[in-house]
Amino acid sequence: MSLSAAQEHVLTDRARAAKARAYAPYSKFHVGAALLCADGSIIDGCNVENASYPAGTCAERVALGAAVVAGHREFTAVAIATDAPEATPPCGICRQALAEFAPGIAVVAIDASGRVTRWSLDGLLPNPFTPASLHP
Repeated sequence: MSLSAAQEHVLTDRARAAKARAYAPYSKFHVGAALLCADGSIIDGCNVENASYPAGTCAERVALGAAVVAGHREFTAVAIATDAPEATPPCGICRQALAEFAPGIAVVAIDASGRVTRWSLDGLLPNPFTPASLHP
């Protein structure tokens, strides 16, 4: 899936805005995500940490959960914004969660300097565990 320059701009802007709302008092690593649904709508997410560290949730999965609650099941792209000096791809858990719905999704990351890096989820997670894996 390729994004137009306009779509990518809107997604990265939304991801940056979501990053500003992140709750990251422990790691201080603020992440925002913007998930482009197949119908063109965009659902935002930010990381939400917890004093019980494993209970925190990544921005990508927050956006994915909100999208599913809103009735979306098909996605074409996700943008991720951080203040890191280099682009940050989704973590392994987020890659797997996204693959459940959109294994070929476009992944766009924007770093602190505004530099954009692009991947496909297939490239980041070449052999995902899928529903078919449950019934070999």
